[in-house]
Amino acid sequence: MKKLYRSMGLPLAMLLLFTSMALAQNRTVTGTITDENGSGMPGVNVIVKGTSTGTTSDADGKYS
Repeated sequence: MKKLYRSMGLPLAMLLLFTSMALAQNRTVTGTITDENGSGMPGVNVIVKGTSTGTTSDADGKYS
């Protein structure tokens, strides 16, 4: 039984390490979308490239 735990110890530790690294990748991106005159643009969709994560700019063109 001890051999089973030893053989599973390293892969299990690696799995936990990589899982915690993947979860630590969340970041909040903020900004303001403006037109050529510098006015905020409301209702613009902002999406993180390669994902389905996104938001819409508010009345002043700000997003988070």
